[in-house]
Amino acid sequence: MTYTMMQVCKETDMTYQTLKYYCNEGLIPNVKRDKNNRRVFDERDLKWIKDLVCLKKCGMSIQEMKEYLDLCLQGESTIQQRKEMLDKKRKALLDSIEELKGCVDYIDWKQEFYDDVLSGKRSYVSNLIP
Repeated sequence: MTYTMMQVCKETDMTYQTLKYYCNEGLIPNVKRDKNNRRVFDERDLKWIKDLVCLKKCGMSIQEMKEYLDLCLQGESTIQQRKEMLDKKRKALLDSIEELKGCVDYIDWKQEFYDDVLSGKRSYVSNLIP
């Protein structure tokens, strides 16, 4: 099966401009074109583009994605390097999760404080108002 740019965008929840940019940046290797010179994609391309979407969500920059792609294109001999790249991203994501958990804890604490003030359990104090 082949996919048009718009079909890939729908399948990946990616904007047309982003997909075009990824193609122009060389992040999607061996892009094929139809008889009207429009880009078309196959199942393998679609799977790779979904991988790119995930890598972007993981915080990879375009340059890092290019490095990862280059390693992938070199084949099995670069698996260890790819694992190391992904491990660094994983650790950064876990750190971000912990940071976000701290933010959620703060909001929960603040909401409880406001509930207590509104219910009369405690009086209102502010660090901003003397």
